[in-house]
Parts: sequence; C-alpha cells; structure tokens
Amino acid sequence: MLDNSKILIVDDIPANLEVITETLSSHGYTTAAVTSGERALQWLETYKADLILLDVQMPGLDGFETCQKIKDNASTADIPIIFITALSNIDSIAKGFSLGAVDYISKPFQDSELLARVNTHLRLQQLNQSLEQQVAKRTSQLESMMKQLEDVLSQLKSSQLQLIQQEKMSALGNLVAGVAHEINNPLGFVRG
Repeated sequence: MLDNSKILIVDDIPANLEVITETLSSHGYTTAAVTSGERALQWLETYKADLILLDVQMPGLDGFETCQKIKDNASTADIPIIFITALSNIDSIAKGFSLGAVDYISKPFQDSELLARVNTHLRLQQLNQSLEQQVAKRTSQLESMMKQLEDVLSQLKSSQLQLIQQEKMSALGNLVAGVAHEINNPLGFVRG
C-alpha cells in the first residue's frame, strides 16, 4: 500500500463497487466510488485521484468515452486508468490501451490480482512523479548554469573589445612614432 493514495472506482453496479471498495479499504487504500462516467468526471473536477479503476460497460457515458475525456483534460490526463471489465476480446483491450489506459483487469477478478496491479501502478505513478521533479530540478540548474555562462561570455566579449581597442591605440602610437621618426631624420640631416 502507498500512503495517501486515493483511488476512484467507477462502476454502474453497486455490488461491484462494494467488493472493490472493501478489498482496497481493507488493505489501507483510500477510495471513492461513483456509479457513472458522468459522476466520475464531476468528482474529478473537485478532487484528485492517484488511480482510477474504470468499468467499460456502463449506461450513458461508457468507460472508453470517460477515459477519453479524462485524458483530454490537462488536469487529469496523467492519472493512470485501469479498466475492470467483462470484455476480454483483443479489440476492446487494444482500444482501452490506445485511449491511455495503463492496464486491464478482467471480471471476475481475484483480490490478489487487483491489489498487485493497483500497487504496481501507484508505485509507477509515484516513481514517474519523482523523476519529473528531478528533471525539473536539473533543468532549473542547467538554466542557471547557462545564465552564468552567458554572463561570463558577455564579460569575455567586453574584455576582448577593450583589448582590441588597446592594441589599436598601441599600434596607432607606434605608427605615429615611426612617422615622426621618419620625418625627423630628413629634418635632422637638413639641419646638420
């Protein structure tokens, strides 16, 4: 069990909701249960779920449509969805995965299978969030280093321009001294 994980269970049959809720609650998970896709979407407007267990065959908005709407919403798109359904044909399973589901459990299910899959996907979700935080932190560090490098590069360019100016002035001074020397030589000869 993962601490503070909230699981949303969506099934139109109250007996199924009761069995799943009992199984998960008895192992320390926090659950919320709704009986339709529409209610699941309303619930997600107010609360945050770490995982959704979603029945496919429901009146009104079915599981596939509900999954699509959840994945289309930026605030809920990252929530892992596991379909729990009696549909076990390859087309239904493939459709569920193509819509963004992370797993598929066939009814009737064994409690141990449900718990193993829920635990696995909650751990994967937490690992994914941890990796995203690490990437964001490293990206921020790299941006900071890039800013420092840009500042150093700007200072180097400024120093380079100053050196070029000094070299130009030095070369101009040498040229003027050389011209003055060349002019002084004939004048000194004439004077002599």
